[in-house]
Amino acid sequence: MISLRYHAVSIGAVFLALALGVLLGASGVSDRLLSAVSTERDDLGEQVQELTAERDELAAAQRASDEFARRVGPAAVGGVLDGQSVVLVTADGADPADRDGLLTLLGQAGATVGGEVALTEAVGDPARADQLRELTAALLPPGAQLPAASDTGSLLGGLLGGALLPGAQPDQAAAVLTGLASAGFVRPGEVPAPSPLVLVLTGGALTGIDAADAAAVVTRLAAELDRRGAGAVLAGRSGSADNTGSVGVARADPSVTAALSTVDDVQSGSGQVSAVLALREQLDGRSGRYGTAATAADGAAPAA
Repeated sequence: MISLRYHAVSIGAVFLALALGVLLGASGVSDRLLSAVSTERDDLGEQVQELTAERDELAAAQRASDEFARRVGPAAVGGVLDGQSVVLVTADGADPADRDGLLTLLGQAGATVGGEVALTEAVGDPARADQLRELTAALLPPGAQLPAASDTGSLLGGLLGGALLPGAQPDQAAAVLTGLASAGFVRPGEVPAPSPLVLVLTGGALTGIDAADAAAVVTRLAAELDRRGAGAVLAGRSGSADNTGSVGVARADPSVTAALSTVDDVQSGSGQVSAVLALREQLDGRSGRYGTAATAADGAAPAA
């Protein structure tokens, strides 16, 4: 006769067998999962190593390219701007290292730098656009004319054109720049000597809700200076050819780039050489789009 104890032992054995089965099954799944995760981890590790190696190779290639450009740059630009005078206009965000490199190359090209006008971020501030429009009209010297356009970039370009380009009277130029500085649109500084060529230096892509509009102000300013003088070049860093960069805004408008030259990699030695050669190109009545961005339709640099 089967006892109660036998039933208890039998039931216990069944549950024990079930528990062992679940444990063993779970252990097998766990091992497979761990194996899969370990394999994926190893694959990702290899990819990270490969990408790191590629990054290092690209960085080394960029350094070599910059070093080469800086060494041959003086020979490439030597004498191309002999006897010419250039004024530098720097937008808010322009890098001082880019500025210094360009000033050195301009000297090696034989150019005289007439001076510099440093714009502040207030120039691209939509909240101050009406104030800037009123100020350009108030500071306009007698007999001078502003462009028919109503955007602040063109108006400011027209006003600065009368103060920076040949024919400008020193006292009138001083009054214009002093007025702009007092209102916070340019930084205080010496009045540049009148110069037929203008190099407008900017940074990369702007950020914020009004970024594209702010970039357009610098673009229109450069285009107006180009129309009024012997030529102008708009040069920016990587990112400047994006939709919120001044170079990108310029290249999106064929009527602007038909006359204004643009460079999108002025942080590099080759980009700085391109900017100086583009000024020579402007004197010769030509324009181009240069750099490394996809919109640099005319190549890396102008012909030397």
